[in-house]
Amino acid sequence: MADLKEKVVLVTGASRGVGRGIAEGLAEAGATLYLTARTSSAEHPPVAGSVEATAAAVEALGGKALPLQVDHTDDQAVLELFRRVESEAGRLDVLVNNAFQVPDPPVWSGTFWEHPFSVWDDQCGVGLRGCYVASALAARLMVEQGSGLIVNLSGGIEAGYRFSTAYGVCKAGVDRMAADMAHELAGHGVSAVSLAPGPVRTERVLAALSRGQVEVDERRLRSPRFVGRALAALAMDPDIAEKSGGRFDIEALRKEYRFSELASEEPWLTGIAETTS
Repeated sequence: MADLKEKVVLVTGASRGVGRGIAEGLAEAGATLYLTARTSSAEHPPVAGSVEATAAAVEALGGKALPLQVDHTDDQAVLELFRRVESEAGRLDVLVNNAFQVPDPPVWSGTFWEHPFSVWDDQCGVGLRGCYVASALAARLMVEQGSGLIVNLSGGIEAGYRFSTAYGVCKAGVDRMAADMAHELAGHGVSAVSLAPGPVRTERVLAALSRGQVEVDERRLRSPRFVGRALAALAMDPDIAEKSGGRFDIEALRKEYRFSELASEEPWLTGIAETTS
């Protein structure tokens, strides 16, 4: 069975929710992970919802993790992050662009002319511009080494309106960004894709459901780690270049790679052949 034991992965926005689940899914495959978040915890054991708590979960699953406090609106801080990865690890195999700033208070509904302008800055500043900056810095390392994968976290599986105009523009933007980056990366051994997780059982979604702020069929909610398993399967695919530029939803990937949800049959991944790549 293929694994990620020799791979270095950077996951942005990894303190909770989908980001933590992605880190856990990659840890199951043995990856070495750099994890970023805006806030950190110096307490022992680390506070729940901190990037240190994610790192502890990663290590409990057999992975290696380095938690880092990074503000992805600060270009200099992001540049220093990539310099550190290059200096310490000497390579970067996968970048997962998950960092995203939810407006405070969260925007689950309403109209764009009623929302404060800051809603755009929150969602498109971190979720779109931050994705672009991280991808550009990752690509410099990956192109030089002749291999790598950039994954942008998209919106829901279904096309159409979700939550707000700013949210929709941000997620459409990361999809287009993956497609255009793939065009420019062609011939360099580096792939770029967009991953649509669909409805996920995150802390924020569960809280919104309890308050009646969103309507989601709870039977369709997937665990955050399910998203991580989808991403790990992509990262282990020796033919990932054939998918470069595409947008993929995790349910379609589950059928292709045959990975399972939590508390399901073991082994959790059966669809990736042994590879030495």
